[in-house]
Amino acid sequence: MAQGRVLLADAAAQRAGVMAGVGVSSARALLPALSLRPRDLARESAAMQAVACWAGRFTPRVSLADDTVLLEIGRCLRLFGGLRALVATIGESAASLDLSVALAVAPTPLAAHWLALSGVAVVCTSPARLAQHLDPLPVTLLPARAAAALQGFGSTTLGAARRLPAAALARRIGADAVCLLARAFGELPDPRPDFVFPEQFSMSLPLPAAVEHAPVLVFAARRLVAALSGWLTARQAGVRRATLRLRHVSGETALSLGFSEPIADAGRIERVLRERLDRLTLTAPVESLCLDALEVAARPGHDGALFGDAGGERERMGALRERLGARLGETQVVFPAVCNDHRPECATRCGAQPEASPPLSSALLSSLLSSLPPRPLWLLAAPESLREVAGRPYRGGRLDLLTGPERIESGWWDEGERGTETGAVDVRRDYFIARDAGGRAVWIFRECRAPGGWFLHGFFS
Repeated sequence: MAQGRVLLADAAAQRAGVMAGVGVSSARALLPALSLRPRDLARESAAMQAVACWAGRFTPRVSLADDTVLLEIGRCLRLFGGLRALVATIGESAASLDLSVALAVAPTPLAAHWLALSGVAVVCTSPARLAQHLDPLPVTLLPARAAAALQGFGSTTLGAARRLPAAALARRIGADAVCLLARAFGELPDPRPDFVFPEQFSMSLPLPAAVEHAPVLVFAARRLVAALSGWLTARQAGVRRATLRLRHVSGETALSLGFSEPIADAGRIERVLRERLDRLTLTAPVESLCLDALEVAARPGHDGALFGDAGGERERMGALRERLGARLGETQVVFPAVCNDHRPECATRCGAQPEASPPLSSALLSSLLSSLPPRPLWLLAAPESLREVAGRPYRGGRLDLLTGPERIESGWWDEGERGTETGAVDVRRDYFIARDAGGRAVWIFRECRAPGGWFLHGFFS
């Protein structure tokens, strides 16, 4: 509502006969229970910025025109499987965010703008056929003074206005209005300034009503996630860490969202967010949301594979790690890495992030594996002392030695460092593969240092 008139009516109001342009008193007469809200230009501008960022998912060439977002999609059609598929994808994505949009495609930006404002769902790519779609549109799309002048002498459509002599038309409605017509019909160029995606992403979303249960916030946050995804796609970047701030009447609650690699996929971001919100108990109702991208890194493209889907498998594993971290806590998910150490206790370590290793050829990998002695799949956290009878190890019965010994002697230089953490300092052991009474293969060793003894260190699968 602005200046005593309705600017926009929802579906329920329209069914009661309340339309845009109707006075407030007439609108209340048609619908006594009508709820009116004053126009908020600041919120409208913020919403347009969010939609422009979201549109970056489809094309980096975005521009804003009044209450319309214009997308230059000519160079992006192959990425989405053609024009019809791209238009359908945009419509489905907008619907999933509960955005009411009118879509139109035309060779000129102003023609697409006018068709969308008129609610005409046209997909026109031929300049030669553009006139047949624009001619029936009302002259009210032109500036108010030009439209009133045209209606004064009986021209109610753009087609009727264009049939008038150009010189006389310019005198009657002004040269600017004539130029608008020429730009819409492709007779004059119509350059548009590109929307400048912000250098840093920080976007707020006021909620229509206070929310008391955290899982309900997923739907509202989806718009912020979609805007972040579009912003990242347009900048060819990915986010490693983001923060969703839940603002209360006094104070706020911050949710940290961590990812295993720089990502821009809205689905993966939303899944992590959903896991965090499902386990959150709010201390106060939430009035608004704010999403900040804290750690952003360049995200190089991936080449397609002729055989297999290594990239897809990597993304699925990354998504699994992120969901486990969100559900169990980031400190509860660790990743093993190989260390250059002969001592079994020190041959691996765990970290918060997976470590990249240089790729090995299959021939080199086979050579390395064939040259290494067998190692058990299950290594005990600490070696288990075994009973010894007549120099032979026992564990629920005598252990029969199958292979060995393999001498491992290392770590004398590690005093007070990594060896101290694992209890493996200056190791001198003879390892054997043995079979226990149940027929299971085990990995045991004989301690070469005093006081000696036999120890169980692992189980083979």
